[in-house]
Amino acid sequence: MAKSNGSSGGKVTVIGGGPGGYAAAFAAADLGLDVTLIDRDPNPGGVCLYRGCIPSKALLHVAKLLAEADEATEWGITFGKPKIDLDKLRAAKDDVIAKMTGGLGQLCKARGVRFIQGEASFLDSTHIRVNRNDGTEEELQTDYSILATGSRPTPLPGLDLQSRRIMNSTDALEIESIPKTLLIVGGGYIGLELGSVYAALGTKVSVVEMTNGLLPGCDRDLVKVLQQRVKKTIDDIRLETKVTGIKEKKGGLTVQFEDAKGAASEETYEKVLVAIGRRPNSSGLGLKYTEVDVDPQGFVVTDAQCRTHDSHIYAIGDIAGQPMLAHKASHEGRVAAEAIAGHKTAFEPNAIPAVVFTDPEVAWAGLTETEAEAKGIKIEVARFPWAASGRASTIHRPDGLTKIITEPETGVVLGVGIVGAGAGELIAEGTLAIEMGALAQDLALTIHPHPTLSETVMESAEMVFGQSTHVYRPKK
Repeated sequence: MAKSNGSSGGKVTVIGGGPGGYAAAFAAADLGLDVTLIDRDPNPGGVCLYRGCIPSKALLHVAKLLAEADEATEWGITFGKPKIDLDKLRAAKDDVIAKMTGGLGQLCKARGVRFIQGEASFLDSTHIRVNRNDGTEEELQTDYSILATGSRPTPLPGLDLQSRRIMNSTDALEIESIPKTLLIVGGGYIGLELGSVYAALGTKVSVVEMTNGLLPGCDRDLVKVLQQRVKKTIDDIRLETKVTGIKEKKGGLTVQFEDAKGAASEETYEKVLVAIGRRPNSSGLGLKYTEVDVDPQGFVVTDAQCRTHDSHIYAIGDIAGQPMLAHKASHEGRVAAEAIAGHKTAFEPNAIPAVVFTDPEVAWAGLTETEAEAKGIKIEVARFPWAASGRASTIHRPDGLTKIITEPETGVVLGVGIVGAGAGELIAEGTLAIEMGALAQDLALTIHPHPTLSETVMESAEMVFGQSTHVYRPKK
């Protein structure tokens, strides 16, 4: 964290109570500023806690339990067919949300942050109108504002059909029912995570993706491991295929497809989940009454201190651009608070980890092979297959891979990619290595506990030198 040059004082209003917004509000309060936090929900938490990260991971935990119960037969243990109490499942998920958001509400009070439940819009750079949820209206004067309004699901272009059978990610997390068949439009992380949940609950899931592979943008060697396992749980995967129309009929939705060769086809599903991405919530905020600049994609333009073109207004998280990740928003929130308080600070990460919480999980940080090839950057890649990991074998999950991307001349770690059980927990070490400018040798010489999956990071680093204990690869 940056050292203080002395607080500038003043009033700060944070619009949006997600992981970026409440992190910014709490940091500003800790720095001695007078903070007001505005959000439409009863407590801070935002999409992540109410309708995104947290409920989806709670449901993915249930999917994991069901998968492990099924796989127990490989160890000679047989359970009966699981009975799913949907009401109790929803209640357990909602209980997690209530506990976490309630805790954030208590932290607001403890820090002296004023929380207003409502929606805000600018009258000018330092005046905000708040339409409270109770129907009343309030006008606030503020010295600085931090925009943290997040994003919302992107609808399917050209689709004007209004039907309860068509879901977005928010709808899908409610688990109103377990459909017999479900089509997921979009093979990115949101679609695959939610597809994993419904497949585990007994739904026959299909996926359609416009590009030539799942998880567009992710390195293909990592996706290959995931796709091999996904094929066992997902009934049908259609790549290089687009949806050209959806019609509702009795008992379902008939979806028309067109593949890369122009061939048309159609199938009927009980429900359809549209998961083709998210777009920033930058409209309806009265930004036209400020100096804030918004790009053609709807993202607010900011500098390294998260400051917009309006010196009184900062922007963080999804509204401020890619990647749309909660942990990126939280760090930007702290930077914005520090900048307002007069600190010398900037948001300049060398790596922002990304995790796909499928089974197996996929995680990466720093430079990817795909990016290196596109930019013409010379790299060296060392891969360690989990089939050679003792710990992976003991949990019956050898279908993993850990790889390290280094600068050929110096051995500096430029990127790390992991696919396998718990990859999301393992990627932090790779992220730290990139941030610290570590060498592959530093990771190779760091003693890792045995037997653990974290050893795969050490052994992939050893592979750079052709010296991995459990895999032989002569150094070229």
